[in-house]
Amino acid sequence: MAPIVLSRPRDDRMIAGVCAMVARRFGWSSTWTRVLALFGLLFFGSTIPIYIAFWLIVPAE
Repeated sequence: MAPIVLSRPRDDRMIAGVCAMVARRFGWSSTWTRVLALFGLLFFGSTIPIYIAFWLIVPAE
């Protein structure tokens, strides 16, 4: 089995490509991933540090 390599795509990005990366990894729609991230931001507030961490750690394509 090949290892899973994450990278933030250059296309389909709104801010940093983190939601597009997660959507590609799990085979989801990037629009629904962004809606879920916004929902998490509004109701839990935990998506900001997670988003920033992925932005800093995961390289762009």
